Amino acid sequence: MKALAVEPTSAPIAIGSRLRSARRGRHMTIEQLAAATGLTRGFLSRVERDLTSPSVASLVTICEALSLSVGELFERPETHLVRAGEGLGVSLGGSGIHEQLLTARSERRVQVIRADIEPRGAGEEELYSVDCEVEVLHVESGRLVLRLPGDDVELAAGDTVTFPGREPHSWVNPDDAPAVVFWTLVLSGRG
Repeated sequence: MKALAVEPTSAPIAIGSRLRSARRGRHMTIEQLAAATGLTRGFLSRVERDLTSPSVASLVTICEALSLSVGELFERPETHLVRAGEGLGVSLGGSGIHEQLLTARSERRVQVIRADIEPRGAGEEELYSVDCEVEVLHVESGRLVLRLPGDDVELAAGDTVTFPGREPHSWVNPDDAPAVVFWTLVLSGRG
């Protein structure tokens, strides 16, 4: 099998935003990074804005100060694409509902679920809770009533409600028209 020739490119690789993100993620100011590396604040600022390319030695020094491997700057981010209508079918209970998981099955930080709810579709009769830190419910179209202990929250198209994930709840589509909602579950990080 013949190998494909790769044409060299002179296009610079933008690493500045990744360096800035790593610095900020460590709650480090650019002045602190300058002191830790012996490089000037102005130089580091230009590197973070991709206005200059650091030498290999400078890049290694910056990465060491940020506890970051040089290779991490050049890794492609892991992405997962779900095309419209191709989400994994899931069932969280209720009647008159078709749910699709829109995030990667392996994602352990957050899950986004699209729910197409038939007219008068409803969740469980008894309130239930989901094992997650936070739930966000967004109504794309139609209406939905979120049932919470002692309180019903009426939601129309465009409305969004956020509540603790372990809060007992259920829901109902009160109309004779379908509803489309998106549930976002921020997971607890124990997975």
